[in-house]
Amino acid sequence: MTDAGPTGPGRIRSIAVHREDVATALEATLRSDRTVVLRVTPPFSGRMRARLHSLGSDSSAKATSDDAADESEAAKESEAANEADREPIHIDPRDLVDEVPPYPEVDDTAAEYPDADVETRRERHGAAVETWRERVRRSVVASVTIDGDGGATREIDVVVLG
Repeated sequence: MTDAGPTGPGRIRSIAVHREDVATALEATLRSDRTVVLRVTPPFSGRMRARLHSLGSDSSAKATSDDAADESEAAKESEAANEADREPIHIDPRDLVDEVPPYPEVDDTAAEYPDADVETRRERHGAAVETWRERVRRSVVASVTIDGDGGATREIDVVVLG
């Protein structure tokens, strides 16, 4: 099957994302060494849901069966084409936000309130993070470009939930 095949990513017209998922994925990506994305999993259809997904062991190479050596060349080519249709699509949360605001750092909060006690600084930093998250939730875009097969890209609509 190709990108435009019956179950390929070419069928996708829109994705639905929850505002909170976008904020959570973006915060985790910016604040840790993990890459957190919004993932769309096959089989693909016109309207899809993108959900939180942390990349890691899932991005490792797929194991093949011991019987793979016995497959004919034509069967291998067919499998490779079908495999492209079964690969999930990973969307970087930065691509889903109009303009990524700078994340509030603890040291910046401490510098703003040098005379405040630790508990007050903690509360103010928590408030700054919540303000940042709200800005992200309000800034989710109306469309996003996704990668297709063979390096092709397409723009699809983003339906925001929540």
